[in-house]
Parts: sequence; structure tokens; C-alpha cells
Amino acid sequence: MHLIFEEDGHFKAGSILSETDATAQVETASGKRSKIKAANILLRFAAPAPTEAMADAETLAAELDADFLWEAAGADEFGFEQLAQEYYGHTPTPPESLALLLKLHASPIYFHKRGKGRYRPAPAETLTAAKAGLEKKRLAAERQAHLAAELAAFRLPEEYTSLIPRILIAPDKNTLEYKALEDAAAATGLSPLRLIERCGAIPSTLDFHLASFLLEYFPRGTGFADVTEPTDPPELPKSAVRAFSMDDEATTEIDDALSVEWRDDGNIRVGIHIAAPALGIAPGSELDKVARERLSTVYYPGSKITMLPEALIHHYTLGETHDCPALSLYLDVTPDLRVLGTESRLEMVHIADNLRHETLEVLFNDETLRNPAVPDYPYRRELEWLRDFAAVLEAGRGKADTVDRVDYNFKVDGERISIVPRKRGSPIDKVVSELMIFANAHWGGWLAENRVPGIYRAQSNGKTRMTTAPDPHVGLGVDQYAWSSSPLRRYVDLVNQPQLISLVQQTDPAYPPRSEQLFSVVREFELAYDAYNEFQRRLERYWMLRWMQQENIQEVTASVIREDLVRFDSLPLVTRAPSVLGVAPGAKVRLAISSIDLLDINFHAELMETLTPPDSSAALP
Repeated sequence: MHLIFEEDGHFKAGSILSETDATAQVETASGKRSKIKAANILLRFAAPAPTEAMADAETLAAELDADFLWEAAGADEFGFEQLAQEYYGHTPTPPESLALLLKLHASPIYFHKRGKGRYRPAPAETLTAAKAGLEKKRLAAERQAHLAAELAAFRLPEEYTSLIPRILIAPDKNTLEYKALEDAAAATGLSPLRLIERCGAIPSTLDFHLASFLLEYFPRGTGFADVTEPTDPPELPKSAVRAFSMDDEATTEIDDALSVEWRDDGNIRVGIHIAAPALGIAPGSELDKVARERLSTVYYPGSKITMLPEALIHHYTLGETHDCPALSLYLDVTPDLRVLGTESRLEMVHIADNLRHETLEVLFNDETLRNPAVPDYPYRRELEWLRDFAAVLEAGRGKADTVDRVDYNFKVDGERISIVPRKRGSPIDKVVSELMIFANAHWGGWLAENRVPGIYRAQSNGKTRMTTAPDPHVGLGVDQYAWSSSPLRRYVDLVNQPQLISLVQQTDPAYPPRSEQLFSVVREFELAYDAYNEFQRRLERYWMLRWMQQENIQEVTASVIREDLVRFDSLPLVTRAPSVLGVAPGAKVRLAISSIDLLDINFHAELMETLTPPDSSAALP
């Protein structure tokens, strides 16, 4: 005796070896023996053999029409053998009964299973909806297959034009376009990115990198919604100083300016003047929300994305020939460069000049300092004195940098890039950086002393972080450091400024102690600032590779830092070069450059020769 039974949702055939009321010992064609519950037995028969019966049933089932069976079944529940009797018009053979069972089981939208071998026809409206769903899936599958075939042939379907780079950076994995891309990538052995590139959909690698960044951090674009004009500041006392700023030509957000006065008592008064947008951008206001959404200006070679709309920048920037509202910190300094005292004021400051690095540095540099042969230039006396004062401030922090280092300025003109080396620690750098460090450290201490909440940038154990606690910044050598000198470019500075203004005006601070807003700003700013800096570094690396292509650079010299890590001599580029493994740290090497890939922003550097023995200073990380 043979039987058909159900196991794990499948129908199987076998021969009965032994049987009780509850179970049957069954052997299948493969020789496997199983104990089958009586409740799972659907059909018993003497002939034909199980394998023959199953094969015949599958052939017959392929000939059955589900629509016809559904119409013939009526509306009531039925058993498969009952419907087989009606369909064939005679007592069905075992293969015929099994064929109908297989067809019913394979047609769940037509027949709903109700129990062992029993089914109920689906209601007409349910069946119609199910058929529509299946047709939709069929058409989608056809479309997916077509899209995948086009992509695999390196032809970009029209649907993908508006999806790049989103489908590569932040895809909706449930769309058929994404599934087709995955299918095509698997078929070609390429990554989705490389496949899209082969389809010619990334004509500009630069545009792709920019679009990818904007998609993640500026999904609504870089434009600003219309904002109301800021309220003009209240009447402020007018300072008698004539201040000047020092920035590069591309700077429009001029946050800081300086002034120097020689007093009748022989002392010198130094003014550090910071733009005061907090006078018109109140915490929680519409304008504040605009700034908080971005948290910082994004810089990258050739362009930037400002934190504030151009109208606000223009309103508060320290533009030359204008009287500008400013938060000023005055330092009274003795002729021997000791700071006697400080004073903070909120005032109108006349900005006499916006000096630019590009023109100033050829006049004011290490070679021209106190060189009588050099013709006079604007603010020469002030700048030379400030350079000496800055050196004293630096030494006072215990952080004097005696190592010659080089910075690089990236200038992009259309498709052409120039990378200009610039010695770090130039007189301009020293003056601006030391005075801003002094201001941020002093104002941070002032906030802490008066228990006014603020946001600090702290560093310990080599890790830098934002915090609401006035912790030391070990790297700068100061007890606390509250960013306050760039309120047009950094939201943290814009948050700290009204806190400082409250101390000047002796009013309640805008952000009270234990303000949840300050904590949330710390979290948000740190994430955004790190992401923006990483994007800047990535784009700088991109333009360095573009420059290498532009100048046809095929060989470079570099210093081994450690293991396979090298630092180029002529570019601010640190990269991996596996071929230098085994070369001692500090050694100079010559590398061959090849396989520059602007999409991955990577290249291959192969060791050609070791030029010099290790130099311990070159191996510093």
C-alpha cells in the first residue's frame, strides 16, 4: 500500500511499511524512512508506484486551469477528492486526485486551505484583487529584468538620471530600480558605483562628490529661505579706535579685527574686536534657527557653504570704512609686553581697513620685520609691535612652535588647481592666532568665573571635544577655551556671544544654568563640525590628485612615518604605500605614482628607491 502525505508544507509519496491507528512507518523512493502521523496522510492507493504516481500527477497538474477549477468549485468548502470526482466525471485515479491536490495547493489566491485536503474558493472580489497584485508584480519583475539588462549592457535607463547619487549613497532598497542595480552589479561583477560609472552617469567626479555630500547634509539644498531683516542694535557707544582686519581674499565673513593705541602713559592698548551678530539674532528666533540648522560654514577648495545668509553676513561683517557693532576685548600692555589688565565692551567700532593676506604678506613677513630697507606699508608700526606681543603670548602658553611647518592654500580656477605652499607661523598667522587664543581663553575664564554657562573646546589625552564644562585645552596650554571669535562662521561662537554680552550689560544670560539647549548644541555641533572637516579633507585630497594629473606628476619623494604610512614632501598628503613596509621610519623614499582614481579619491604609490637613512624629525605623525 502506498500513500501521499504532507510534510513541512510539501506533498510526498511513499510506501507503508507498518501502520497503527495514529501513525504509519513510511519509506520514500530515496530510501528514507519516516514515522508519519495519520492526520498528515491525504491519499492511500495500491497502484501505481509512488514515484510513478507523483510524476504522472505533476504532468496532469500542469494541464489544469485554476480559473476553470475556481468556477467549477462553487462557493462552499470542499475536499480535493470531491472536486476531482466532479472535474473528471469518474472516480479519479490516484494520479488524477494527486494532480488536483497539487493544483489547489499551488493556487493560494484561488483556493484558501481550510484543513487536511480541504479548501474554500476565494471570494470573487478577493480573487480579483489578488490577480491585480500578481499582475503588478509580474510587470514589476519584467521591468526590473529589463532595467538590469540595460545596466548590465552599460546603458543607463532614463529612470536613473534623477536618482544619482541618491541610489548610491542613500538608496531605498525596496525600489525596483535599486534591485535592478543590484542584479546588474552581480551579473557584471562590478560594484554599483563602478557600474553606474561604466554607464557614463558620472561625467564629473567633482560634481558627484559634492552632490553626495549635499545629499547627506544639505538634502534641501544650500539656499536659504527668506528671512526677516535683523533688528538694528540699540544705540551703542562709539569707540575712538581705527581697527583693521587680516583675512584672505575669499573671506566675506569677517569676524575679527584688531586695533593698537599708544597711550600717553607709555602703555599700549590692544583691541580685539569681534562681530556682534548676537545683537540681532536672539536665541530661539527665526534667524537663530537658520544658523542652528547648519551649525558652521563648510569650507572646501574653490567654494564654501555659509552658515548664515549673505544678507545677514553683510549686515554684521566687519567691513572696511564702516562703523560696526562689536564685542571688544581690550588689553592694557606695558612697554615690556606684560598684560596689566583687560576690559570687555559692547560698542561701535570703525573698521578702517580689511587687509588681505595676498597683498599684506609680501610686505609683512619674517624677512621684512624691522628691515629699514623695506618701504613703509599700512599699519607697519602696529603689526611689528603685535608680532612681538604675539611671541610673548605664545611663550606664556608654553606652546612655542619651533618646528618649520608648511601649510598649503588651494586655489581653484575653473578646472585648474594651484596648490601654494605657505610657511606656517608667519607673522600674520602668529598675530591673529595668538590674539584669538587669548580672547577665547580669557572670555572662557570670564564665563566660568561668573558661573555663566558656555560651550568650551577642551583637550586632554590627545582627544579634543566640545563640552559645557570649563576644562583645560592641553594642546593650547590654556585653562579653558570658549570659542567666541567667529560668530559669523560657527554656531558655538554665536551661542557664547549673548552669554558674554550679558556679562558686559550685567543682565541675565540668554542660556541659564543646566540649559538643555546648550547640551544639544554641543552634540549637534560636534557631529556636524567633524563631518564638514572630513569633507574638506576629502575634497583637498581630490584636488591634490587632480593637481598631480594636471602637472603630470609621476614620481614624488616622501618620508616614511611608520609601517606603510608616508608623508609627501611637496603636498599635504599622507597615504598608505604598502611597498615601503620594512623601510625604517624617517627614511626618505622615491615613489612612482600610478592608477589615480578620482572616484575613489585614491591612487597607487610604488617604492622606487630609498633615498636617505631615517630622519627622526620626518617621522613625526
